[in-house]
Amino acid sequence: MAIIFARNQTLNARKRGVAKAMKPVVDPAAWHGELLENDSGWRFELSDLEVSELDEAVAGVKQRGLEIKDITLEDFPLPTLETKLKKIKYQLMEGRGVALLRGVPVERYDIESSAVAYWGIGLRMGRAVSQNHHGHLLGHVYDLSGPTREGSSSRSYHTSAYINYHSDSCDIVGLLCLHPAKAGGVSSVASSVEIYNEMLRRCPDLAAELIKPWYRDRRNEIPPGKEPWFELPVFNFTEGYFSCSWHNFYIRSAQRFDELPRFTQAQRDALDMMDTLANELKHETGFRQGDIQFLHNHVVVHGRTLYEDWPETERKRHLLRLWLATPSGRPLPEATLERYVGLRPGERPAGIVVEGMKLKTPLSPEYKETV
Repeated sequence: MAIIFARNQTLNARKRGVAKAMKPVVDPAAWHGELLENDSGWRFELSDLEVSELDEAVAGVKQRGLEIKDITLEDFPLPTLETKLKKIKYQLMEGRGVALLRGVPVERYDIESSAVAYWGIGLRMGRAVSQNHHGHLLGHVYDLSGPTREGSSSRSYHTSAYINYHSDSCDIVGLLCLHPAKAGGVSSVASSVEIYNEMLRRCPDLAAELIKPWYRDRRNEIPPGKEPWFELPVFNFTEGYFSCSWHNFYIRSAQRFDELPRFTQAQRDALDMMDTLANELKHETGFRQGDIQFLHNHVVVHGRTLYEDWPETERKRHLLRLWLATPSGRPLPEATLERYVGLRPGERPAGIVVEGMKLKTPLSPEYKETV
């Protein structure tokens, strides 16, 4: 009882209510697009002094010849910038769940320097985890597909196609813009807390459906001894905290397995309502060169608009991606353990782990991912 009381005291101090299923959730991460547009507290910009500090840290790492995946906080000192990065982390974990940092000087960095700078900043948010079965700790959002074709099996982040709202398999996702698109490629984010609250208000029966477990397709990224699918609710309530795990594609894709039950009409309606509300409540931001967007996956869903790329290879839209785990993350449901191999109660989501995988930080889009 004492432990629960202590946690509730903390929740109240943060102006966050105790989240309960089928009750409205009070949380700083509950917002609609217009509110976020008028709130400057999640936007940050590097000062000239902070950029100089970043330059020095990058040069120090490269001089020592460190591999990116081996860089630690001690290897990458940022004494002035540290204060701003702590504010960003607080905004992610205790505030809106979204933060934008502008002004990383990628226009004068080579790809290695950009990756080193990004890694050093990312260390302040959490520990990098694998993004795919190749063990990539550093991901590349880049069109490798050529002309987009209906029915293409390429991963969406390796095409220029529209990407529907989803959350990733980590606590925090980061995107650093090396080159923006010629047109489009706008980042779209929505509060999953607000989506839940609005669904509860309009259609409580559909909200109830999303609190039940849903089968998810692992899309061939199967840990040893596991089925090619797993079960996890979309809306979760754990130790007084709300969290959301949303990927419409992987939920619908699980229907390819004959062993699993077919969707009911109520389930179809709930999936459709989730996307409808995300679009209604969204906030859109166009990436500029040198932007880093950080998102708290358990309270924010994100997507991307279709884009037109530049014809020149060196100008093509290119983002670097980090998936990060942080010990300060909110409690997650026990069902999360089924998603991640080797994860123990209380540990953080560990990204994609498969047998024989080696961790790496490629400096180019090394593999064309397929689903």
